[in-house]
Amino acid sequence: MSKVAVVYWSGTGNTEMMAQKVAEGAKEAGAEVSVFTATEFNSQMMDDYDAVAFGCPSMGAEELEEDEFEPMFSSCESKLSGKKIALFGSYGWGDGEWMDTWTQTCKDDGANLACDSVICNEEPDEEAQESCMNLGRALA
Repeated sequence: MSKVAVVYWSGTGNTEMMAQKVAEGAKEAGAEVSVFTATEFNSQMMDDYDAVAFGCPSMGAEELEEDEFEPMFSSCESKLSGKKIALFGSYGWGDGEWMDTWTQTCKDDGANLACDSVICNEEPDEEAQESCMNLGRALA
């Protein structure tokens, strides 16, 4: 049984809803799943999990949330090489540039991306929720 961590930051609840669907999909696929907010997770915990899903909405000028999520994620970057990960998040404006940038950062760090990232505009609709469940299944 693989161990999966789902780590997220959410300001409006949209990314939190996505995180719950990622966790649900991973559990359905047989993984042992732990869900953490960005303030509950740190780089030392990366070694405890076979795979990690990171979720953060687009903030400001299409960037990661800078007070809690980005510092936590930056501290985890040195542990991404060879690690199975997936990314998800919501946005309210723009075209998803933050996710493209974030995905490239993970590739540059040597991460093993389990599947395409999942993004949705505002609250996740049924299609986005199913995509999140599939993301979780891909990590399991």
